[in-house]
Amino acid sequence: MQRWLNSLPYNTERGGETLRSFRGIARAGTVHCFEAAMAAAVVLEQHGYPPLVLSFESIDLLDHVLFVYRGPRGWGSVARSRDPGLHGRKPLFATPRALALSYFEGYIDFTGRISAYAVVDLRVLGRYDWRLAETNIWKAERMLLEWPHRSVASSDRRAERLRRRYRAFVTAHGYKPWKHYRGRERWTALPPEFRYRG
Repeated sequence: MQRWLNSLPYNTERGGETLRSFRGIARAGTVHCFEAAMAAAVVLEQHGYPPLVLSFESIDLLDHVLFVYRGPRGWGSVARSRDPGLHGRKPLFATPRALALSYFEGYIDFTGRISAYAVVDLRVLGRYDWRLAETNIWKAERMLLEWPHRSVASSDRRAERLRRRYRAFVTAHGYKPWKHYRGRERWTALPPEFRYRG
């Protein structure tokens, strides 16, 4: 699933915002984070995984959504982003919280920082067709925005240190210092646009 999502161009939503279902994603051939999480939920639900998504809140209001699952060795994720540090993770994390915290460093940029997360089972949407709707699935996004999120306590000192490093690296090189992030051995493969940078 991650390989297929990595092969799709990132949906920059030219011409207006989209929140496509799996059907819309397959037709358009592009995907952003929310759409990727929905697509993974649809496909992997057919393989016995519950349709769980992890929703992040950020201090700069640029939230992120990914599909999460439990494997035999722990929790993992499937995700697509325009940011290299916010893609999938191998199923090696003891808890959803540990998985969520693995995104802390990758979320730091000029304005971003994880402030809270929630794991939500999309079946709470009942009969609403988030899987194959012909139209945008705005109700699914509203549900995630309104869902109670658990706050993430983190060190201001660490966040500022990471932000200073980020600014310096981007100024010098023009892209994020993702190859320097701790825990990269637990990431899934990145899309081609990131793999050869750094």
